[in-house]
Amino acid sequence: MTTAAGQISPLRSSEIPAATALWDACGLTRPWNDPISDAERALGGATSTVLAGRSDSGEVVATVMVGVDGHRGWVYYLAVSPARQRQGWGRRLMAAAEAWLQEHGAPKVQLMVRSGNAAILGFYDALGYSDQQTVVLGKFLDPQLERMKRLEEQRSATGR
Repeated sequence: MTTAAGQISPLRSSEIPAATALWDACGLTRPWNDPISDAERALGGATSTVLAGRSDSGEVVATVMVGVDGHRGWVYYLAVSPARQRQGWGRRLMAAAEAWLQEHGAPKVQLMVRSGNAAILGFYDALGYSDQQTVVLGKFLDPQLERMKRLEEQRSATGR
């Protein structure tokens, strides 16, 4: 197994397209969530950021979005380029995310795993994460986004 080299530091605004392309390649994007806006909000906020793992040549090969909501720290968009998986990037990014969150006062880290992504649970278990016996509910405040999500759910249900 090759180990991760390179560095981890905050994503630069100019790297947002590379990060969102990575998120798409890893299956993390959804039509109702604009990943570019997500990244811009995270980079523009005082309590959030996107950390990027860069190869020795400077290419963005991994990311993790972190934020503190005043009560907990949250992790989103942990992504490692498929060509770089199983090289230690995921572990390194999670360690960097935890350090960032701790520095920003988070007493606990939480993350969500989509129901169709059970394969990743072993990775998080190995890092000490456990099921919190909580159901996450959500509501779009933008009716157009809600319609997009419902249409996607219907397409998935019918296989189209």
